[in-house]
Amino acid sequence: MGEGGGRRKFLEPFRGEVPDVPPIWLMRQAGRYLPEYRALRAEAGDFLTLCYTPKLAAEVTLQPIRRYGFDAAILFSDILVVPDALGQAVRFAEGEGPRLDPIRSTDAVGRLDLARATAKFDIVAETVARLRQDLPAETALIGFCGAPWTVATYMVQGQGSADQVEARLWAYRDPDGFEALIALLVAASIDYLDRQVRAGADCLMVFDTWAGSLPDDEFDRWVVAPTRAIREAVRDLHPDVPIIGFPRGAGATAVWYVSETGVDGIGCDTATPPFVMSEAFDEEDVVVQGNLDPLLLVAGGDRLDERVDEILDLMRGKRFIFNLGHGIVPQTPPENVARLVARVRGQG
Repeated sequence: MGEGGGRRKFLEPFRGEVPDVPPIWLMRQAGRYLPEYRALRAEAGDFLTLCYTPKLAAEVTLQPIRRYGFDAAILFSDILVVPDALGQAVRFAEGEGPRLDPIRSTDAVGRLDLARATAKFDIVAETVARLRQDLPAETALIGFCGAPWTVATYMVQGQGSADQVEARLWAYRDPDGFEALIALLVAASIDYLDRQVRAGADCLMVFDTWAGSLPDDEFDRWVVAPTRAIREAVRDLHPDVPIIGFPRGAGATAVWYVSETGVDGIGCDTATPPFVMSEAFDEEDVVVQGNLDPLLLVAGGDRLDERVDEILDLMRGKRFIFNLGHGIVPQTPPENVARLVARVRGQG
């Protein structure tokens, strides 16, 4: 973890330290709730163009740092960069989310190509390098990828879905065939994250947004095992770079996830009660991150202050990073984010 000219507070919990005031950053902190983001998005014209234009992607990443002084910036990109780089057709329909040409057979997996991913991965790495140069010395930089299971659900379904039915059925009916897709995504994710670290990322996060859709035996095969493989390979390459896992919806299996994957940090979703965050991971050598409801950040007011204080009180003395339980939603008032940051830092 190169630290340039400043000590990065965000990294302190991963060194075993307990800061008096926890570091804070927010998932999707660069995005549609900011007017400056919407202006830049309009300039780019297309979401993937924005992701693949280093100058613009770096600017989007920097926008919330300028506004709020978060302790960490997270690379502006998307989890579907990986299937796009592998050769699957990916597009973003305005107001409808991502659309992909579905992959539902081993033959279709065979037409994807890890070698061709290098060109687009290198574009993202260029964004990371720009950010490491332009960020304040004290601000950590988080790189990321989507976890293989979650990325696969989009690749197989052809879009986001409430129940991930096509991927789940393929995994049940032809687990060896589905394993070929997961194995390719593991290899691509390792390469992708390695390039981000070499370009300047201080920390990595693996987003498994749809982990909660699987029963325990399938969870082990499609969530835990691929994440462990990524963590082991990246740690071999970069032993000092912490990795945060975010198995959204994992519930009671989150402790098992931490134990079996070996991640350095665990992102807790909104459904995880603060007292569970405070107590459940005590036996694990792990930093806890989470878990404010993004809709409470929209509502604001006294209830926001009360919940922030409750989380801070329960996590006092712990290796803790303040965050949301999922990403900021577009209707969030920017002034509520400022209020949150001030409250966490004891300034409001």
